[in-house]
Parts: sequence; C-alpha cells; structure tokens
Amino acid sequence: MTTKAERQQRILRLVEDRHLATQLELAEALRGEGIETVQGTVSRDIAQLGLMKVRNGDGRLVYALPGAADLRRIEDLAVSLRRFATSMTPAGQLLVITTDNGFAAPLADAIDSASLADVAGTVAGENTIFVAGRDGTTGETLEEQFRHHLEGEA
Repeated sequence: MTTKAERQQRILRLVEDRHLATQLELAEALRGEGIETVQGTVSRDIAQLGLMKVRNGDGRLVYALPGAADLRRIEDLAVSLRRFATSMTPAGQLLVITTDNGFAAPLADAIDSASLADVAGTVAGENTIFVAGRDGTTGETLEEQFRHHLEGEA
C-alpha cells in the first residue's frame, strides 16, 4: 500500500517527466507505476500540491510544479475563501459560491489569480460567484478542491 506522501512524491516526479494534461492521464500514469488511485484522490493531490497548468512546447496545457509566486496565490486563495465564502453549491460544471454582500468580486479575483488547473474562470455579482470548470471538471470536483483550500489543506 502506497502512502499519501509516496503517491504525491510520485505525482511530482511524473509531472516533471511527462506532459500530463488531465486528471485521468495522471491517474493512468500512477496506475502504470503500480499505484492504484481514483480521480477524486488525484484531484485532491493536485490541489494540495498546488499544481498549475502551463502551455508546453506544443501549446498543450499540461500540469507543472508551482513556483513561489504560484504558492503565494494559492495561499491568498485559501485566506480569501476562509474570509469571504459563506456557502458552496455544485451545479453541473459550475460551482456557485455565496458571500456576504460586496465580497463576491474580491473572492472571484483571488480564484482567478490562483490559476487553478481545473478553473476556466469566474463571474461575480454582489454576493454570488459562478466558478466554471474546464471541460471534464464538475462542480462537485471544484467544490472538493475549494474545501481543501478552505480547510487549510492546500
């Protein structure tokens, strides 16, 4: 049985060595190395490791290790979620986040600035944010990732 730390170390090595673009590709690569895992676990690992998506030489978005500035943006996101989010509700490929009046825009800015791999973008009103997931990402997956940031597990 592989521990969480061993699995995450393997993920970091795989991301450095290969051009992996999706959670499914990463899960399959782990299975190829003898580590059985599910997409939900890979999703949590990506969030906890702060992996980012960058364009490779072919223009394809692939996972990459975060730099110091990326880690600061992830921490800013966690602080903003704790400060402003009052509820999160998945809805299809969207995650709907509510805040007190006037705080949706600052939280949406923190979400956009974090450049999370599975977030395509946000739309903010006065007290509601729609977070759109990239293709193949559900609102439930986004909620799980945001809850990890909210709980300080990032």
